[in-house]
Amino acid sequence: MTRRSRILVSARRAAILFALVAYATATFAQQKDLSPEKRAAINKTVSDFMAANSVPGIAAAVVLQSELVWSAGYGMADLENYVPATSATLFRLASISKPITATAVLQLAERGKLDLDAPVQKYCPAFPQKEAPITTRELLGHLGGIRHYNKDGKGDIPDDSAKHFATMEESLQIFSSDPLVATPGAKFSYSTYGYTLVGCVLEGAAAQKFTDYVRENIVRPAAMAHTQADDVFAVISHRARWYHKNDSGAVQNAGVLDSSYKIPGGGLISSADDMAHFAAAMLADKLVSRTSRDLLWSSQKTTDGTPTNYGMGWGTANKHSLALVGHTGSQQGASTALTLVPSLNSAVVVLVNMDGIDAYKLADEILKITLDLKD
Repeated sequence: MTRRSRILVSARRAAILFALVAYATATFAQQKDLSPEKRAAINKTVSDFMAANSVPGIAAAVVLQSELVWSAGYGMADLENYVPATSATLFRLASISKPITATAVLQLAERGKLDLDAPVQKYCPAFPQKEAPITTRELLGHLGGIRHYNKDGKGDIPDDSAKHFATMEESLQIFSSDPLVATPGAKFSYSTYGYTLVGCVLEGAAAQKFTDYVRENIVRPAAMAHTQADDVFAVISHRARWYHKNDSGAVQNAGVLDSSYKIPGGGLISSADDMAHFAAAMLADKLVSRTSRDLLWSSQKTTDGTPTNYGMGWGTANKHSLALVGHTGSQQGASTALTLVPSLNSAVVVLVNMDGIDAYKLADEILKITLDLKD
């Protein structure tokens, strides 16, 4: 990935970073159901992970019995200004924006405002007809045939780009004229651009701007008070800075990113506390009905019957003899993971302000400690 405008972190700041790894700055939510021994084990696991990966800052949270029981921040949200990370620090969500978007879409389907199996042009007429109809159900499961980013960068905005897109329809212009990569339904093909199209569909069905609908129907009901679009022009309290590790291992500022072209699929910011509240609301069926939740969390299949291990905005897996759902995310200055265990009404959130980090690995380690799981 090409990167511009890097600023190397000084040796002094690096020393402060690693001191903070040993003495994690933490803000704790309710801890009524997480023992001191487990909290200590999680603290050590996070600190070891940070030291091994030169991570500036991490926030994590645990949900048990559909309630936030523990959250903490570690290291630094901002190295240049020595701002500690807390569980209220706002990190880029990257692709764990997708479960939020998918949940909002299923709400509209429940309310009779959106037909998941209608051609997308019913709600988003700005998107041109393709060689085959595409449905919202297919888009949510990455079965719509919409391309992802081009590996050679041609036809895309640059990796490090400050180009701003004012509307969802304007964002469609990046990919809307391109041919499909597969017949809709025939092949799982991961696409963040597909979720930009989902955002256009949502706006048409709701007759409301994407961010407004999500704020009113997901953020407020789930008590996610600070979750919002990662607006590069807005002054947003508690927003982290973003970091990248170069080929020599030095920590740098990450490249510029205006994510306005992909808000539904990777353009939201949130805190560990907020994302834990989202997970808790999902586990308690507060945002959609159990029937809709089952649709979100059930693997779709290609037209030949092959399971994709991806529902609607949520990945599905079996691990530790348990059915898991969730998502991971990665973009400039961000690595994220959200893992839910529906059968145990439990969840783990991990947010990192550095790209190229295996946040899922850390989330899984925290999950094992929390639930006394074995490999």
